[in-house]
Amino acid sequence: QTRSLLGVFEEDAAAISNYINQLFQAMHRIYDAQNELSAATHLTSKLLKEYEKQRFPLGGDDEVMTSTLQQFAKVIDELSSCHAVLSTQLADAMMFPITQFKERDLKEILTLKEVFQIASNDHDAAITRYSRLSKRKENEKIKAEVTEDVYTSRKKQHQTMMHYFCALNTLQYKKKISLLEPLLGYMQAQISFFKMGSENLTEQLEEFLTNIGTSVQNVRREMDCEVENMQQTIEDLEVASDPLYLPDPDLARFPAHRNLTRKAGYLNARSKTGLVSSSWERQFYFTQGGNLMSQARGDVAGGLVMDIDNCSVMAVDCEDRRYCFQITSFDGKKSSILQAESKKDYEEWICTINNISKQIYLSENPEEMAARVNQSALEAVTPSPSFQQRHESMRPAVQSRPPAARTSSTGSLGSESAALSALSLDSLVAPDTPIQFDIISPVSEDLPGQAKSSGQSGRRTNPFGESGSSKPETEDSILHQLFIVRFLGSMEVKFDESPDVVYETMRQILAARAIHNVFRMTESHLLVTCDCLKLIDPQTQVTRLRFPLPNVVLYATHQENKRLFGFVLRTSGGRVESHQTSICYIFESNNEGEKICDSVGLAKQIAFHAELDRKASEKQKEIDRVKEKQQKELNKQKQIEKDLEEQSRLIAASSRSNQSSAEGQFVVLSSSQSEDSDLGEDGKKKRESEA
Repeated sequence: QTRSLLGVFEEDAAAISNYINQLFQAMHRIYDAQNELSAATHLTSKLLKEYEKQRFPLGGDDEVMTSTLQQFAKVIDELSSCHAVLSTQLADAMMFPITQFKERDLKEILTLKEVFQIASNDHDAAITRYSRLSKRKENEKIKAEVTEDVYTSRKKQHQTMMHYFCALNTLQYKKKISLLEPLLGYMQAQISFFKMGSENLTEQLEEFLTNIGTSVQNVRREMDCEVENMQQTIEDLEVASDPLYLPDPDLARFPAHRNLTRKAGYLNARSKTGLVSSSWERQFYFTQGGNLMSQARGDVAGGLVMDIDNCSVMAVDCEDRRYCFQITSFDGKKSSILQAESKKDYEEWICTINNISKQIYLSENPEEMAARVNQSALEAVTPSPSFQQRHESMRPAVQSRPPAARTSSTGSLGSESAALSALSLDSLVAPDTPIQFDIISPVSEDLPGQAKSSGQSGRRTNPFGESGSSKPETEDSILHQLFIVRFLGSMEVKFDESPDVVYETMRQILAARAIHNVFRMTESHLLVTCDCLKLIDPQTQVTRLRFPLPNVVLYATHQENKRLFGFVLRTSGGRVESHQTSICYIFESNNEGEKICDSVGLAKQIAFHAELDRKASEKQKEIDRVKEKQQKELNKQKQIEKDLEEQSRLIAASSRSNQSSAEGQFVVLSSSQSEDSDLGEDGKKKRESEA
């Protein structure tokens, strides 16, 4: 606004200068014309006097003409004297004031403008050198020199600016004086000129000229009073503004305002100039409703940078610069990295954008609403009498089970809610549980219940779906959905049977971040499959964490802030050996919390149906094995019966053959018996063995 108003005053000064130059040229023409008229009149009088000395060939002596011309010469000579007096009066009363205004006052404005521009450029250069100071512990002498340079340049700019503004304000009064005084002098000179021939003319204009003279004196007195007041104001501002010249004021003396819904000021914006190089440009940024605007010097109006409704803002480390933060739009397609001048501006910008992101500016009293929200966050760490009272006005939407599981537990929902409403804070969250704000890589620390298989942890995921010699573990998965998320925190909980646990964990983590000023968030890609949930590094495509889907027993999203969602992971181990623990993870997405919960529910449904199909297939295989075994037993029984029938046929045939040869056998037996009696005992045994 100051730059815009200064532009209006400078434009007015330029218009005044242009107009005064034209008026000066016109008055100078009057002065030149008056001098020319006086010289011409004197020349005419001289020529008229020399008429009698002329000898015309055809003219004779004409005494009447000569005497008449002599009289005219005398009158014209008197008029020439009057014109000479008028020229002198015009030079003193008309040309001198306008020449002084043009050569002194207008040139003073131009000089102050150049000095102010130089001071402004010096201040910008000092601010640029100060912004490049490293946040690491550097040479204190260099830091002191740069800070002193900023202090000196800012003070010089402020003092020059105030004197420049004072001159611009004074110019409005001097403009009136520079216009009225030359005209007054011109009219007084003309009156004096005509007063020699007409006393009545002087009497008629005397009152008017008196009034004009009185008005000029009044304006001069008013100008003197205003100049005195502005000088006193300059002195007071110099004393009061001395602490503001420091680029990074002390937060103890000038605390940051966290309840703002509007913010304006200069920021350094990073823009990439190549693959690895980038540049920083200092521009004026301001918020307008739910939009972030920027305006460069010389622009008539600001331009839209991005829509910050439902956006996310977090502190980042960027190119060894301090006080940097990143703003990401709600769809994640656009982001900007900005650098504040001081820690106070840095915290105020982050808090303001957070308040605007929650659409607090749409309420009737935005600052009061922001103060109430921040106060609620500060009080959130104090246990309240009952859990239900803390969520009477803010009850997030529930999506904690697949549809099949929800329909089976509808009957006990009322009893569970009644039981949970009587639970205290310690019964929902494990006591003395630390909050983890950063993702711990599996390389450095294994999550409980997530044993690393060989080649699993730290494996790079191919974003194009191409596979090498090793087969990905999720290659046969039907569902593959990828979401951009930011990890807010995790903590151990005691119950995992109600979504209220997720809401309470969200409240505690957000309250802890607000109290401890933790703005940093780790951005990852969440991959949802039918087997597990994976957190993948967006830069290196390395899997940071893996959550088996059967262990995800609960998931829910927030009803008011739909970017927040969380899930509970049931793991084995924990504080007590051979004891199952539950850990609640809270994330922020780009307005896709419900979509992620729907995707997880779909994955669990697909896994559930796949498990049912697997069990049905195993049961069918078991039935087929039993049938096959029974068929084998039946075939074996049939084979035995067939063998028995064959043996019976053989026995019948042998019986018939035995009857036909009975007599022959009897004769043989008789002869053999006689022989046996002759052979003795050994012969009988031999005979029996042969038989």
